[in-house]
Amino acid sequence: MIAEIIDGKAIAASIRSNIKNEIISIKSKVPTFNPSFTIIQVGARPDSSTYVRMKLKAAKESGIECDLLNLPDTVTNDEILTQIEILNNNPKIHGLIVQLPLPNHIDEKLITSAVDNKKDVDGFGTENIGEISKKNGDPLFLPATPKGIMKLLSESNVDLVGKNCVVLGRSDIVGSPMSNLLRNADATVTTLHSKSKNIDFFLKNADIVVSAIGRSNFVKADSLKKDVIVIDVGTNFVPDSTKKSGSRMVGDVDFESVSQVASKITPVPGGVGPMTVAMLLENVLISAKRFNELGYSFAKPDFTPLRLNLLKPVPSDFEISRAQKPKKITQIAKESGILSSELEPYGSTKAKIKLSILDRLANKKNGKYILVTGITPTPLGEGKSTTTVGLAQALGAHLNKTVFANVRQPSMGPTFGIKGGAAGGGYSQVIPMDEFNMHLTGDIHAISMANNLLAAAIDTRIFHENTQKDPALYRRLVPAKKGKRSFTKSMLRRLEKLGINKTDPNDLTPEEVSKFVRLDIDPDSITWRRVVDCNDRFLRGITIGEAPTERGMTRKTGFDISVASECMAILALANSLEDLRERLGKIVVASSKAGVPVTCEDIGAAGALTALLVDAIKPTIMQTLEGTPVFIHAGPFANISIGANSVLSDKIALKLAGVDSALSEEEIKEQQGYVITEAGFDFTMGGERFINIKCRSSGLEPDVVIIVATVRALKVHGGGPDVKAGSPLAQEYTQENIELLQKGCANLAKHISNAKEYGLPIIVAINKMTSDTDKEHEVIRQASIKAGAVDAIVSNHWEEGGKGAVDLAKGVIEASNLPKYFNFLYSVDNSVDEKISKIAKVMYGASKVEFLPEAQRKIDLYTRQGFGKLPICIAKTQYSLSHDANLKGVPTGFTFPIRDVRASIGAGYLYALAAEIQTIPGLPTHCGFMNVEVNEDGEIDGLF
Repeated sequence: MIAEIIDGKAIAASIRSNIKNEIISIKSKVPTFNPSFTIIQVGARPDSSTYVRMKLKAAKESGIECDLLNLPDTVTNDEILTQIEILNNNPKIHGLIVQLPLPNHIDEKLITSAVDNKKDVDGFGTENIGEISKKNGDPLFLPATPKGIMKLLSESNVDLVGKNCVVLGRSDIVGSPMSNLLRNADATVTTLHSKSKNIDFFLKNADIVVSAIGRSNFVKADSLKKDVIVIDVGTNFVPDSTKKSGSRMVGDVDFESVSQVASKITPVPGGVGPMTVAMLLENVLISAKRFNELGYSFAKPDFTPLRLNLLKPVPSDFEISRAQKPKKITQIAKESGILSSELEPYGSTKAKIKLSILDRLANKKNGKYILVTGITPTPLGEGKSTTTVGLAQALGAHLNKTVFANVRQPSMGPTFGIKGGAAGGGYSQVIPMDEFNMHLTGDIHAISMANNLLAAAIDTRIFHENTQKDPALYRRLVPAKKGKRSFTKSMLRRLEKLGINKTDPNDLTPEEVSKFVRLDIDPDSITWRRVVDCNDRFLRGITIGEAPTERGMTRKTGFDISVASECMAILALANSLEDLRERLGKIVVASSKAGVPVTCEDIGAAGALTALLVDAIKPTIMQTLEGTPVFIHAGPFANISIGANSVLSDKIALKLAGVDSALSEEEIKEQQGYVITEAGFDFTMGGERFINIKCRSSGLEPDVVIIVATVRALKVHGGGPDVKAGSPLAQEYTQENIELLQKGCANLAKHISNAKEYGLPIIVAINKMTSDTDKEHEVIRQASIKAGAVDAIVSNHWEEGGKGAVDLAKGVIEASNLPKYFNFLYSVDNSVDEKISKIAKVMYGASKVEFLPEAQRKIDLYTRQGFGKLPICIAKTQYSLSHDANLKGVPTGFTFPIRDVRASIGAGYLYALAAEIQTIPGLPTHCGFMNVEVNEDGEIDGLF
């Protein structure tokens, strides 16, 4: 009887067809789905080139993108490793194959081991091979050839259970994994090799023989029993004068004789070979689905919360932080679903996240978006950051939900001044809190450098225009390099703005040269100020240009705090690196003497500013005291800017907290994660700007608004004595006082009313303090519900961590699934005056708005310049709903004064300054920095 031929070619064709159809099906729902792999081939061995061509052809037929990286055979180990690292870190590439064999001078084990386990579609890596060898191993990929053989046996209806199998060959590519796969299928396996004794004895008793020993015609018919099943993996070449190449391919099995005794047999070629390629492509598809999380996900370790040792009385913040041992940031990232290739560690407890993660997660449905704001605060703060962190700890460490807390990076101005840090407090903190509050990953320093580079460029440009004639100025602006002159990218954009359609510097006429080189900045119109990340009141007003080398070009200006820079607002609002570059270019720094806006692009600095911020645009990840992930990114000042963390950190977190959109509504509800993002100070400032400015930029909509309230602050608004940092609290705040509290709840009711303007569910978080009473909490709850909140929930996260915020977390989960009717407060098409008036009257309670002459002049100028359709940010005190910090509660009937209006065109808004708000704070008598020391172990003491 002649054996049944196991047609690997036909089975492989069917598999490739199925792969192609599945890709088409997925792409119909997810157009960006594009399975892709790269082959690295070193040298040009004819046999290797043949295999590569086969893979390229099969990939194309299956709808999979395959690229060949062919390196010369003189390449070094390090050069190959560099290429592998680049490919490992490219999220658009789902598989990476190193074509074997490699030249003798290349370390094959070193090279193949360098391939990322998640892209090891050949299945040769140590992690995949190791998992196969385990009894209950879970490899990400099976090696293509053994996987193909198992598929051939399955398609041929071969039952492996209890069968006596012999595997000839022990390589890590075929023999060893083949033996393990057969053993895992409950076969009895004997592995033999070229040095084995009595090979014929074992072959004679085999039900199934898999030969990968690499010797032509090694297995003969007289060595086998009748009806044996033979899988021939060999690829050997023997001389054959009838072939054009002078040789032909044969297997390890003497096909002519063995086919007479075997029941089933694979031919060579046409048996295992095509299956190897088909399984390789199937592995690439599996990898692409994993990377896109379509029905697959990487095996993530279970989230492991950090345990808290709750002490009473509660120690200082830095003592609590230091007592907790944080997880490695690589573990936090892994638990969060962030790939190692998307992480840039800064030490062991913090890291940057690459923006490429958004491409990988593009198809996920966003998690729930929770906005934390507050009532009008006291100088002591009412705990928005603490509530944000405590709520995240409750959701992640106690309710087992995917959760991210997203907060701003603190400025060292408040850190060393009077306010303190922004890491939260008590048992609800970001840790390590000293690293969080000081420097972090250097983003604020990068912002300062970018801002001040532009400031220097403005004054320098005025100096050179005043001291040079047009030809000399043009010659120096566009110098010849190696005999050739060319325009920079910014210069080409300026030419386009001027209507000059030329790209060769030598083609400009004298009139065009003059238009190009003369920005003609009016020094009195310069709005761009230098910045410093310090509360230095003596820089609020300065004179520059005093040195004799500046030829009398003095000018009065001043400093802002770094986090008030428009560069910081741009960082917070940018949606991508490209968007950051465009926004920086649009920054308006002054007007020409003819009233034309002068931009950063005109100055030629936009590219350099982007380069300074190329790392700062990546969000930083840290952790809470209970080991849940925290994103820290951007820190725009809450008084005079948007007071919120970045759009990019929110978008990344929402995708990581998201779910497969193909899931059922009930599954989505159960699996969805939560992103808790904060806006300061109160809802009327931070919340209003968050929605009308940040949400307009991001296109995102919050699902719930949390308004943080304290008994202490509400008593202040009820007429209680002033609360001052560093001074003892009056007895009104340490003893129950229902009357004061009831009066003060009007402030909370106003914030709830303001939040309801945007059509969002509202939860009041009552931040519990040790002097509070249950009766006082019930007063707040009743007032909140009466004002339209869904609920008001007491949270004791400062004293108990996440455990104390579990009730709040459950309330937020429930509220996040309620209907919402999201809308903005105003249309950007309204005039600047109308938008400012709408905010002041509806949000603050003003009866009218007074525009002082300078403010009205600026409004008229910006409207003429085409900036009147932008959203509005109003800079004012945080200590009152009004412009006057002394007006507590819910003041009404007041006139709201606007003294100035400035343009943040790159950030995408105009900001109006109310009353005497300062853009750089001052230091108090006793400053925070006075308490700070470094101990003998190099640890920072005395922060908070």
